[in-house]
Amino acid sequence: MGMPLEFQTLIVTKGKEKRVKDNLFILEKEGYRIYPIDIPLEVRRTLQSEASGQAVVKKLELANNRTIVTYELISLHSIN
Repeated sequence: MGMPLEFQTLIVTKGKEKRVKDNLFILEKEGYRIYPIDIPLEVRRTLQSEASGQAVVKKLELANNRTIVTYELISLHSIN
């Protein structure tokens, strides 16, 4: 039996991100998702919205059909 897995090229937060400290955030998503690590990715609130900034994924945790992404915001395009 295979494991469902998605490869992501941007971070979509849907407003569920949590600030750990300074520019470091944690985002928990349903299912297993792979994000490139140490490569700048766009951050968006929704898939259809404009990019609000860029971030670099620092850590991925996959367990119990959940993915926890730890990322550092490296630039911010808008505060909205």
